[in-house]
Amino acid sequence: MNQMTPKIDKAPSRTEAETALARLRQWAETATPEEVADLDPAIARLLPGMAVSNYPDLSRDYPADFTVTPDYKDGLPDLQNGPSSLIRGAHRIIQHVGISNFRLPVRYHTRDNGDLTLETSVTGTVSLEAEKKGINMSRIMRSFYVHAEKTFSFEVIEAALDAYKSDLESFDARIQMRLSFPMKVGSLRSGLEGYQYYDIALELVESAGVRRKIIHLDYVYSSTCPCSLELSEHARQSRGQLATPHSQRSVARISVELNCDAACLWFEDLIDMARRAVPTETQVMVKREDEQAFAELNAANPIFVEDAARLFAQQLENDDRVGDFRVVASHQESLHSHDAVSVLTEGTLFASESLDPKLFSTLFHVG
Repeated sequence: MNQMTPKIDKAPSRTEAETALARLRQWAETATPEEVADLDPAIARLLPGMAVSNYPDLSRDYPADFTVTPDYKDGLPDLQNGPSSLIRGAHRIIQHVGISNFRLPVRYHTRDNGDLTLETSVTGTVSLEAEKKGINMSRIMRSFYVHAEKTFSFEVIEAALDAYKSDLESFDARIQMRLSFPMKVGSLRSGLEGYQYYDIALELVESAGVRRKIIHLDYVYSSTCPCSLELSEHARQSRGQLATPHSQRSVARISVELNCDAACLWFEDLIDMARRAVPTETQVMVKREDEQAFAELNAANPIFVEDAARLFAQQLENDDRVGDFRVVASHQESLHSHDAVSVLTEGTLFASESLDPKLFSTLFHVG
């Protein structure tokens, strides 16, 4: 006896589709809007009173005179603040969620030149609990606009963090503000002056109710290889052969935690510490006598990348305004087709077994 098996992939008949549609509508009538949206938002159109076969004729004119009333605003969809049933993926805590490169002018106190208003790039994040769908990121930006015109640098960060941590009901929060800080520097011998621009970032981190303030500075300098210097001198002395040691533009990213019980650590103070550690900072205004002086300065301060890290650390550990710190140095070699790098940390704040794969590529100074 032969038994025929119906094809599994046979297209349903109209009667079967009507039965399925009726069953779906029956479920949707008792389901919540969130449950409907979680399954498929298009199901809402299948419900009585919402069924449409085509879009109605829609106005193409912008309604400039339309006013948002409180009731209208309350009726707007808000998926970011929806229930946990709308979460996609694992129900896990997210350590950082927020915005990056939000720019606005912020005022800063300086040690030597009064107050400056500088374009600042803001990164602001909060932690997100496992059962929360998302955050309203515009609140982060609104918090900054409220405070940026009233106060200065870390005070802006403190006030903004208080505001959006409360608004977003988060237990941890972090804000970082990046800026280019101008500082007038003199040439080595000609008496000229010019502005050096320093990439600086201020960071405020709150975790488990503890706040920590951090300053990051990118310091750009020239590094002359001590080995290459000695080999060049050997060629001159032993064979009368003209030779030049290799040197290269180098960058150190110096990150320091501020000791809140100590005196103020100005941007200029941190820059001065970097200069004392490694005085071969790249120059702004240069005439022939300055170029010669710079060659002499490099010869007087030959430096391996390990030396640089330790010299910067020596300055930092001797200043009671500095808590934990990290030095990341990159010597972008003119001899090799690769860079020489080093990382030195003090304390737990910057300690890490893993390195960001792109860490050293961010230390290139593009002028």
